Amino acid sequence: MAAETFVFNIAAKLLGELVSPAFQEACLVWGVESDLRRLENTLSNVKAVLLDAEEQQVHNQELTVWLGQLKEVFYDAQDVLDEFECEALRKQVVEMQGSNTRKVRRFFSSSNPLIFRTKMAHKVKEIRARLDEVAADRAKFHLSPRSDDRHVVRGREMSYSFVQPSDVIGRDHDKENIVEHLMGPSDGQPISVVPVVGIGGLGKTALAKLVFNDERVIEHFELKCWVCVSDEFVLKQLLVKMIKSITRENRNDLDEEQLQVLLRNNLDGKKFFLVLDDVWNEDRGKWIELRNLLMGGANGSNILVTTRSPTIASMMGTMSPYNLEGLLHQESLSLFIKWAFDEGKERQHTNLVEIGDVIVKKCKGVPLAVKSLGSLLYSKLDERDWLFVRDNEMWKLNRKEGDILSVLQLSYNQMPSYLKQCFAFLSFFPKDYGYNTLNLIRYWMANGLLQSPNENQEPEDIGNQYIDELYSRCFLEDYIDLGYVREFKIHDLAHDLALSSAQSECLIINCQIQNISKKVWHVSYTDNTWQNENVLKCLQKSRSLRTILSVLEGVGPSTKSFVDSCVSKFRYLRVLDLSDSSFEVLPSSIGTMKHLRLLDLSRNCRIHKLPNSICKLQNLEALDLSGCEKLEELPKDIRYLLRLRIFLVTTKQKSLPGCPNSLRFLLLSNCGNLESLVEMMQVCTNLRFLSIEHCGGLISLLPILKFLTTLEALAIENCEKLDLIEMEDDQDDFPTSLRLLGFLKLPQLVVMPDWIKRSANSLQILVIDSCPNLTAFPEWLVNLESLRRLTILSCPKLSALSKGKLCLPALRSFRIADCPKLIRRCQPEIGEDWHMIAHASDIYLDGKRIK
Repeated sequence: MAAETFVFNIAAKLLGELVSPAFQEACLVWGVESDLRRLENTLSNVKAVLLDAEEQQVHNQELTVWLGQLKEVFYDAQDVLDEFECEALRKQVVEMQGSNTRKVRRFFSSSNPLIFRTKMAHKVKEIRARLDEVAADRAKFHLSPRSDDRHVVRGREMSYSFVQPSDVIGRDHDKENIVEHLMGPSDGQPISVVPVVGIGGLGKTALAKLVFNDERVIEHFELKCWVCVSDEFVLKQLLVKMIKSITRENRNDLDEEQLQVLLRNNLDGKKFFLVLDDVWNEDRGKWIELRNLLMGGANGSNILVTTRSPTIASMMGTMSPYNLEGLLHQESLSLFIKWAFDEGKERQHTNLVEIGDVIVKKCKGVPLAVKSLGSLLYSKLDERDWLFVRDNEMWKLNRKEGDILSVLQLSYNQMPSYLKQCFAFLSFFPKDYGYNTLNLIRYWMANGLLQSPNENQEPEDIGNQYIDELYSRCFLEDYIDLGYVREFKIHDLAHDLALSSAQSECLIINCQIQNISKKVWHVSYTDNTWQNENVLKCLQKSRSLRTILSVLEGVGPSTKSFVDSCVSKFRYLRVLDLSDSSFEVLPSSIGTMKHLRLLDLSRNCRIHKLPNSICKLQNLEALDLSGCEKLEELPKDIRYLLRLRIFLVTTKQKSLPGCPNSLRFLLLSNCGNLESLVEMMQVCTNLRFLSIEHCGGLISLLPILKFLTTLEALAIENCEKLDLIEMEDDQDDFPTSLRLLGFLKLPQLVVMPDWIKRSANSLQILVIDSCPNLTAFPEWLVNLESLRRLTILSCPKLSALSKGKLCLPALRSFRIADCPKLIRRCQPEIGEDWHMIAHASDIYLDGKRIK
């Protein structure tokens, strides 16, 4: 029987809501104080023993059943508390309107106070009785109270590129062997296939990245392409990935025949290098079908395949497999020390290094195991923590050669409980999925997974802390910090662990699925599942479904029936993802989904108007209307969405209605008619992120910036009429807290606007891309003392960094490309501007890493 997980975390969240001052006040208003107080007491007593129960259930199936029953009651209790919160927000809307109260009450006509009070009193009594009944059984399990004393570890420095050679230890010899083969003469085959074989976690992908990014390989091949194949060898998906890797375009809209033609056209007569990473398919017919499509390349083309299977290597390779071995002990120890200590600090803790030496031997040269345990022990200086890892029983489970899941499990077990649930949510997505923090955090937020003892901490900041913690524990890879947004993937073994920890809570469904457990709370779909009526019937068995999510861009529901089913059948949804849909009308009954936190309608190609009933969703935190290019106007009552924090929009309107003061993140894209933002922005005084893309009619930001005193990130792209210089008149009104500023595709930008000086003490990242008429940087650039990253791309008229002395003490990353004059002045040692940037640790000139 599968273990029940996250019960402690759900109880902690529920208890936190019950004891909050706002909820205590609501109890008095609605006359349910007595029952909720008893519910709180029972919940508090049960929570105390839940950690012990979750651990002991491995040896007691009755405990697993008991925990499952508790979880169902907890989730139902959350739904009840949610209704109280929503009613409180609706009352707030009524009160804020003053003379319009009667009109607003009609808007919320379903909320009769007397009926609501009676209904909710009954629901609370029912929940309390159910919890009392289940909780009474805890006595027979003899459980001990325990607290969750696992804390978030201290974060380490984040990386900024897909592969840092300095982070890969012990693979120089392997890299040289493979590069030498790639550079050598053809082996008589039209295309050479080099298979790299090794167990999971050994570093096959890291080695392939080293080869892929080697300067000799870059110069030798006309075309490079990276594709992660993973579990499913589906030809169309592979073609889409290849074309995206080559052209940077997502062509999921094409059928398989069109994709084949497009791929052949791109490869025709060119010497290419293709990496097929993490191949599992043993069907030779599928491989031959793909191989035949690649034959149009020039002689000397090469394919590098990474796989765990010698059978696959033999089937695909045109040469003997390159068998990757484990690291030597000294290499493993060096890697462990790199992850367990800050540089040089290991000399102060020789006792810990001795214990670490024994731990490393048990890792058998597997880098992922070494890094995972090193990161687990990072910042821990108590010898008992190290002995706990060295002598842990998990080593007894690690009997199968190369099976390091138990090592990762140990690191997972040491996570705080709230982080475990967020990590398990990653199982919701397919292997090799590219995560974006803006999207992931809003899913976590919508499901109430973000917790902090600091009530004033923004949920987006909590989410970023969680991601930093997962990175520090070595569960994330391919991590790129883009400033306000981070992108990453997770290792396939970490994905397996997430699947194991999520158990029945999360499920990826497809058209072939026949049965869905009633205990499934979150589902995602990766194909045209929504067209299958049987799937919808199966889903309806899960009466309390919380999430319906699409993870394949370009595929969405085309029929209104799917949407109607979601709205009518799944009334407890927190997340409803209808992206890439093509229905014309969103049903007005959407307003009944009062638990909904996130609604994604992005890239709908047909919808013209939204029902005003959408503004009844008082709990809505994120609304995505980006790419809805036929949307004529936004609902007039959008200001009633009092909890809306994230808003992405495309519309044909000339001006936008006022938004709630709760808004933190705003993305305006492809709003070609937009002329003014004054009405929308004058109440958005808490906005932190503003991105304006492809809004060709917008002329000025001057009237709105004075409202945005908390703005931290501003990005402007392809707004050709926007005058950034006329903002100079009254600089006292401009934001002073900007951390990130990006100007992209702005041909009208000739000089940098002086208002940037107002953020001289806070600005950390400055990106200027495709501004062909920018001629010079201002002298005040030297005042940006906090600037960590400066990126300048495609600014051919820019001739120098600064006329004066440039000293940016915090500068770490400096990148220039397609700026010929500036590139010459920044050449190492000999360039006139080299001394200004030489202290940066990460320097790229025209894509080549200098240091």
